[in-house]
Amino acid sequence: MPKQVDHESRRRQIAAAVCQLADESGLEGVTLRDVAARAQVSMGAVQRCFGTKEEMLVFALGHIGERITARVSARLAASPAQSARTAVGHAVTEVSLVHEEHRAEARVWLAFVAQAAVSPPLAGILRTNYAHLQSLFARLIAESSGTPAPDRAARALLALADGLTTHVLVGHLSPTEALDILDDHLNRLWNEQAH
Repeated sequence: MPKQVDHESRRRQIAAAVCQLADESGLEGVTLRDVAARAQVSMGAVQRCFGTKEEMLVFALGHIGERITARVSARLAASPAQSARTAVGHAVTEVSLVHEEHRAEARVWLAFVAQAAVSPPLAGILRTNYAHLQSLFARLIAESSGTPAPDRAARALLALADGLTTHVLVGHLSPTEALDILDDHLNRLWNEQAH
């Protein structure tokens, strides 16, 4: 009897291999052959899961976005009695990828961001991810003030978190300095919300 393969599980296994290879040598180092070897599957298995390399990259980027969103949700759920300001701080810290344990994910994320500048399908996934995170930030900010947050406040917070990822990754800022900048921004935001 032929072995049953969980298609979605196989796709996630391949996406993890894509991310490992992208961490090591950027997206230009991701080939179907290397992905198959890293995922420990045949080239045919990769091709059955993804019709093209771009389709595989789009899925892998979505996979990263899901992992970050799941981490944000888990962090928020871990402290349900926290203040709205603390909740926003936790969420934006997870999104900023400045901690050492997220360094590989930050390298992969930035490789995808760079590639998205010339790949409309990847850019579309990034826009969707950013829109989701911006909505989350807007909701958390609104909960603190009792009124809808201006979209620009959530947009600025997301842009700051994204930019800090780059600054930490290239060594311009330390993780501590980046977290201090986030904290200063949140304090100013909360002071503005209070008035």
